[in-house]
Amino acid sequence: MVFNLKKNKTSEEIQLDPDKMPNHVAIIMDGNGRWAKKRHLPRIAGHKTGMDTVKTVTMAANDLGIKVLTLYAFSTENWKRPETEVNYLMSLPGTFFDKFVPELIEKNVKVNVMGYIDQLPNETKIAVRKAIEDTKNNTGMILNFALNYGGRAEIVTAMQEIAADATKGKIDVADITDKTIDQYLMTANLAPYNDPELLIRTSGEERISNFLLWQIAYSELVFTDTLWPDFSEDALKDAIFNYQKRDRRFGGIKE
Repeated sequence: MVFNLKKNKTSEEIQLDPDKMPNHVAIIMDGNGRWAKKRHLPRIAGHKTGMDTVKTVTMAANDLGIKVLTLYAFSTENWKRPETEVNYLMSLPGTFFDKFVPELIEKNVKVNVMGYIDQLPNETKIAVRKAIEDTKNNTGMILNFALNYGGRAEIVTAMQEIAADATKGKIDVADITDKTIDQYLMTANLAPYNDPELLIRTSGEERISNFLLWQIAYSELVFTDTLWPDFSEDALKDAIFNYQKRDRRFGGIKE
């Protein structure tokens, strides 16, 4: 089911059911550029403020007991943006993790990054791998960044790896199931929470943008007009509140 949030409720209006909390929430963080443009600021100002929103939403999700929070940070298509903007975006992981990892360790949050990491600039790779290493022993919520990630590319890579293993005799083609494919996707290490129950997109856009194409087969979709830098703890709770009102039938019928 798709739902568009036109106006976020306040905390006082939102009563969440802890027994219906989604285990995995994924967010397409959209609207940084428009947020900056509305304020006559350069686009990078929106990305900088958006980074602060990541911290706010991460802590809110952790407090709510969410097991995995996946954030779409940079797509395989985002390389088409102006070089100055791309360079700034590639510098953000270092800045973000330097300041935020101590808080993540304190809150027992584990960092995971999925995507084509080897294609990133060296300093970005170093920052990403350090954050993963520094939080590897944490056992709480997984903060999963999709960085240089694309859903179609992920599926192509998985198919290539499955074909290679089948050729080597490691797997029988007749035995390939959806669970087999799950094991070859970039979300495999998030098991048993590979697939998000709730996908949120900010900024009013209503499309998936090549994000988790396999994993969101039965996700509930929530689109909100709120631009990512303005997205708040209340906005997250509002989206979850709407998720909890859904009748999730997975193709079946409930009498």
